[in-house]
Amino acid sequence: MTAWHRDDAPDPVRIGPLGWFLLVLRIPALGVVCYGGLMILLVLRAVEAPLFAPKRPFTPWITRLVCRAALAILGLRYRVWGRPMEAMGAVVANHSSWLDIFALNACQSVYFVSKAEVARWAGIGWLARATGTVFIARDPKQAKEQQTEFEARIRAGHKLLFFPEGTSTDGRGVLRFKPTLFAAFFTHGLEQVMQIQPVTVIYRAPNGRSPRFYGWWGDMDFAPHFLIVAAQWPQGSVEVVFHDPVAVDAFADRKKLAGHCERAVRSALSDALGAEGWTP
Repeated sequence: MTAWHRDDAPDPVRIGPLGWFLLVLRIPALGVVCYGGLMILLVLRAVEAPLFAPKRPFTPWITRLVCRAALAILGLRYRVWGRPMEAMGAVVANHSSWLDIFALNACQSVYFVSKAEVARWAGIGWLARATGTVFIARDPKQAKEQQTEFEARIRAGHKLLFFPEGTSTDGRGVLRFKPTLFAAFFTHGLEQVMQIQPVTVIYRAPNGRSPRFYGWWGDMDFAPHFLIVAAQWPQGSVEVVFHDPVAVDAFADRKKLAGHCERAVRSALSDALGAEGWTP
């Protein structure tokens, strides 16, 4: 995946005394919530796995509670519009920040599809594996194996969440959705039984900050961006907009399905941001 870049650099943000005080409070609290929740999840999964095989009727609720608590600890205002679909299928969303993990998990039971490198990230990789993330490699030799896993997970009732832009941005626009990622939905009869739900994630920066404050893109390192966000007071907000799900077999091919989902996601973001946004 190629990282998205802008011609101008991210706006510099200095952490003041209040920010460092908030970090002293928030980081331990986040650690307790995230890793304490992980321990509970692993214990519950040990009971859940032999009884329900690939299905996970209980542990996703732990993930949802942890993510809601994390947003509250950070002080980020959170709102959801629409409802997650109940039908078998997958979710596609725009990708702006590492915060998407919390925002999208807090309101639905989903399993992220992520690049294989994330599995090796310190701390985050462990959390991702425990919560059922599907890791994909760019090696064509593994394409068939990955497709088999997608199908098995979807047929088991798991809602996989894809980021069809293929990278994160500054959150002010939506890149073209890559049709290749939609090919997995048109194989072995999946198109006849599953639906796709487009979802838009909208970030609003704190007063006085750049509109791109929550965006995480290009060569930006995770740790400095995390500290800047966690040190902010007051915070801005994040909204998650669920669009109407669509049947895969209502579209002639992956390109038409990708185009429909892209337009739905972009439309909601454009309506929210107005002239502040951009288009590719």
